[in-house]
Amino acid sequence: MTLRQDIHSSGIPILCLSCEARSRGVCGALEPDHLAQLAKTSSRHNIEPGVELIGDAEAIDCYSNVLSGVVKLTKSLSDGRQQIVGLQFAPDFLGRPFKMKSAINAEAATAVSLCSFPRAAIERMMKQSPEFVHRLLKQALNELDEAREWMVTLGRKTAPEKVASFLLMIARNIDSNVDPTASSTCFELPMTRADISDFLGITNETVSRQLTSLRMDGVIRIENNRRVTVDSMSRLERRCGGRGATAV
Repeated sequence: MTLRQDIHSSGIPILCLSCEARSRGVCGALEPDHLAQLAKTSSRHNIEPGVELIGDAEAIDCYSNVLSGVVKLTKSLSDGRQQIVGLQFAPDFLGRPFKMKSAINAEAATAVSLCSFPRAAIERMMKQSPEFVHRLLKQALNELDEAREWMVTLGRKTAPEKVASFLLMIARNIDSNVDPTASSTCFELPMTRADISDFLGITNETVSRQLTSLRMDGVIRIENNRRVTVDSMSRLERRCGGRGATAV
């Protein structure tokens, strides 16, 4: 009983107080009583890299807030080929409301922490809270804007600009606790060279060559093949080229 009172207090549930998804994600739209209702149905999961979270054409029975880590979204062709179509970071909402089945695969690109809710609980909350629906719509529109910007990156940018744009996106989003105005940052690449090349539509060799070029020019430092340090975010942004440098 003590544990239950700790988790679901009369105000905002204690487990939600320090949750990034509550303040910046969809749960931030909920009043304390609605948040407490939703928290009673929640469950937290720590997922290892490479584990499938949602399968293409799979029935949707739950939704999740990404609390930490990176989720890779892919689309499959009938012959088994896959294309990476997006990445999700904390505090993104994982899942597609208003549909019975998923239209994508979602896989943990890194170790991922999720806070999950049954589909019925989310649908009930959408009926009870217009602000919750508004927050879901706002995230969907933000993702649409980002997808359009990424189309520009893939269709018009050069290989050096593509790799710089990818690094800038990761640097800005991989850790929700990092100050977005920070002039420098450090992070682990969440994807292999093969996945990065797939995402950017260039070869593995080109990815490696452009990372080496950025390192030789002092824009980034790389340790242990995955640890990237950006000493000047503005220098990296300038390497992205065009208007998309500020929107990736």
